Amino acid sequence: MSWTLHPQLERDTLTLGDLPLGRVLLMNDANYPWLILVPRREGIVEIIDLEEADRTALMMEITQISRALRDGTRCDKLNVAALGNAVPQLHVHVIARFRGDAAGPNAVWGRAPAKPYAAGAQEALAAALRARLFLAERGA
Repeated sequence: MSWTLHPQLERDTLTLGDLPLGRVLLMNDANYPWLILVPRREGIVEIIDLEEADRTALMMEITQISRALRDGTRCDKLNVAALGNAVPQLHVHVIARFRGDAAGPNAVWGRAPAKPYAAGAQEALAAALRARLFLAERGA
């Protein structure tokens, strides 16, 4: 079996690139800068389904994308979650949160409809995050 990205994740995101284990996606929602990390392993639903080395790699990559998002957005808080209630493929959300954002102090799900990015804004954010993620990966 070969790995493929779940169709809903494909529809709702922009691909930033691949780290050694996971694909990094940018959610198409300007309410919150929001990354999703998807381990490129076929049939994985839960973190506990990963081999030990992949679980370790997943935590390292969550840390890497969290730092890139925090440093790139100067957010007040990061929300990190692996829910999978709507998309069974294992994926980890890393969401930049700001005081007074569209969800207030609550979780982002179901609080505000997805807001399109202004012209060029998603591409600019994607470029900045790619530079932070993939330069850091190469040790630059």
